[in-house]
Amino acid sequence: MTETKTQLIVPTEMQMKPVSDNVFLNKESFEHAQRVAKMLSQSDLVPVTFKGKIENCLIALNMAGRIGADPLMVMQNLYIIHGKPAWSSTFLIATLNASGRFSPLRYEENENEGGSCRAVATDLKSGERCEGIWVTMTMAKAEGWSDKTGSKWKAMPQLMRRYRAATFFTRQFAPEISMGIHTQDEVEDIGYTVVDSKPLTASIMDEENDTPNEQQ
Repeated sequence: MTETKTQLIVPTEMQMKPVSDNVFLNKESFEHAQRVAKMLSQSDLVPVTFKGKIENCLIALNMAGRIGADPLMVMQNLYIIHGKPAWSSTFLIATLNASGRFSPLRYEENENEGGSCRAVATDLKSGERCEGIWVTMTMAKAEGWSDKTGSKWKAMPQLMRRYRAATFFTRQFAPEISMGIHTQDEVEDIGYTVVDSKPLTASIMDEENDTPNEQQ
């Protein structure tokens, strides 16, 4: 059975140079990226974090070029929390599936430990079956994810297990896709609050040492 390879289509004027030709190190690429960033910063379609901020748009363009994604999609799915970026889980899954390196991500689930899930896929080059780490409700409780007020782990545990399983899979087998950046759900679970539709900041911080209040 022939598998269809899905690709993210980037408009010609927004296409970036390969990773080896970093926009910050090559004059021609940097000047082109500046023009694109200026255009994007003036668009009503970009989030507030990027609106009127050429420098933020330029960084987003560089990140989009590094993972081979559409720049506007990166901007719409990148959250800035206390100066640090975080991806939306759905964007990370879509980017992994569109990379062409694996078969579409699927999930194995059972009722062990209050419900558990892991992400699985096939490496299309080697044919190897790749199995992610099991995510369980026991893990969620031990890490404190499910105990927070308003936690999505209580309202939609199956979806949260899948999101976290996909995140772990990406970190295991394709860390370059996430670029080492956490997802929004992960950041919320360790003690930050993400605020939508306005400049995004962390609301729970240790004022003395300026570090997140993480559960140990």
